[in-house]
Amino acid sequence: MNIFVREMKSHRKALFFWSLGMFALVASGMAKYAAYEAAGQSVNEILNALPKTVQIVFGMSGFDLGTASGFFGVLFLYIALMGAVHAALLGSDLIAKEERDKTSEFLFAKPISRSKVVTSKLSAGLVNVVVFNVVTTASSLYFVDYFNKGGSITRDVLVLMAGLFFLQMIFFSIGAVAGGISRKPKAAASIATSVLFLTFLLSYLVNMSDKLDILGYFTPFKYFDALTLLTDGRLDPVYVVLSAAIVVLSIAGTYRFYDRRDLSV
Repeated sequence: MNIFVREMKSHRKALFFWSLGMFALVASGMAKYAAYEAAGQSVNEILNALPKTVQIVFGMSGFDLGTASGFFGVLFLYIALMGAVHAALLGSDLIAKEERDKTSEFLFAKPISRSKVVTSKLSAGLVNVVVFNVVTTASSLYFVDYFNKGGSITRDVLVLMAGLFFLQMIFFSIGAVAGGISRKPKAAASIATSVLFLTFLLSYLVNMSDKLDILGYFTPFKYFDALTLLTDGRLDPVYVVLSAAIVVLSIAGTYRFYDRRDLSV
């Protein structure tokens, strides 16, 4: 039994619809930018009329919305959230689904170790994450370039998409370890998404006050903040290393907890 192929087939429909949703999000978001431009409205003037708190809540603070790159920077907040949710749910489902579907005993009756099971599942998950990212990257490059009237901003888009990939991997690994820890399969997705939304809300708190900058280390959404990435033009090496550490520790925890977990009766 090829577990990798089995998992790829099991998640192909979900991957298709998530990718389609991301394509639609990017297309509609950049079309909105074109609509503002065509109407002759100054998006920056509209933005400046809004309270600072509202700008932060909607991720608009600090961006030049009169440019395609600035507008895409705002859109990236929603792209990142969507990508993180997909990754977290994918990771938790891959590891927890056997007990949920009552197929654990059948699977482990086969001459295959638990470590190999986890490896095959995580490999399938990685492929799903990569495909999702590639679709998002291709969609972003096409639509941003289509509506952009200035110089090339391909580099900006690629930097943001690299940040998205790290963010996906962080929450994919968190979802996987949640699936390995939880004895109740339905709780794995809840744990993963709870961590995701708590860190997402924490990123808003950090944005609202400079005194809370230290808390940025506790939310992956600040590791790959769109405004910082567009300003610096590169990923922060400190956050890259920190992200890699989170992924490695979470994956190691997945193997450890899954190997020791009793099957549900």
